[in-house]
Amino acid sequence: MDIEGFSGAATVALACTIVFVLVAKSWQIISRSVGSHPSFSGSIMREAAQRFRDEFDRLTSAQSTYLSAGLVFVMLFVAAYVLKAERLYAGYPQWQLYLFLVALLFGGLLVLFRLARTIAARHQVKLIRDANIAIGHQLQRISAGFGHVYHDVETSAGVIDHVIVGQSGAYAVNVFARRPAKNGDVYLDNNKVVFQPAEKCISIVPMAKKTAALEREFRRLLDHRVRVRSVIAIPGWQITQQSSDEHLLVNDRSLPILRGWKDQADYLMNEDVDALHNLLTTRCSLVADSQDLPA
Repeated sequence: MDIEGFSGAATVALACTIVFVLVAKSWQIISRSVGSHPSFSGSIMREAAQRFRDEFDRLTSAQSTYLSAGLVFVMLFVAAYVLKAERLYAGYPQWQLYLFLVALLFGGLLVLFRLARTIAARHQVKLIRDANIAIGHQLQRISAGFGHVYHDVETSAGVIDHVIVGQSGAYAVNVFARRPAKNGDVYLDNNKVVFQPAEKCISIVPMAKKTAALEREFRRLLDHRVRVRSVIAIPGWQITQQSSDEHLLVNDRSLPILRGWKDQADYLMNEDVDALHNLLTTRCSLVADSQDLPA
């Protein structure tokens, strides 16, 4: 393949591919802007893993754009080369053509890197999304007569995956998503969740801060202390032991024991439950504005 023909075909394909990507990205932005507000949004609550569903859709769209752009580039490159696009660079010195090819190669590697990162992020978000959906569905099953379940509850310290509020008290359920390993066990060691056999440790301090932030909001609303019990859900892993009474460690199968983890001192009055329901319903509706969260 001669350098002029390669450069000419690459120029035509690259120019058309850039136009294709710009059109595709513009269409995605317009589609999100036009269709971003569902009907009856004030009465629709967030579903389990709502934020991860949205992120997965965004990454899927980005991945499709990259892959489509690659296919468009290859097709146009072949067509331009067959149609003798080398006339675009007739008479140019070869060092300029080689410089152009180096820049093209660098750009191609950058696009491949972005594509690889998008694919990896999409797989990770899919794992987190599925873990949250699994726990969310189990919570819906055990919530009858126990309390109301809210998903993606925003606090000043971050988002709590699931919150349950009922007369038996309030519970903050945070999900740790890791791909299950063969004979994989997990246990709680003070402020760390330890995964075996790899001995991988994850701190639960950020999760505790979110639970404490929710407690403060409840206290300001009700004018008395409300204990929010901390639950750590790790679907797909076998729970072996835990060394703290401050946190309950469960998986998707052992989650029903949550119903028995309560203390009469944490029970709520009916009017307190109603007030918390009103707060969380407003917070978790699709029209909720996270900028209104208390500091």
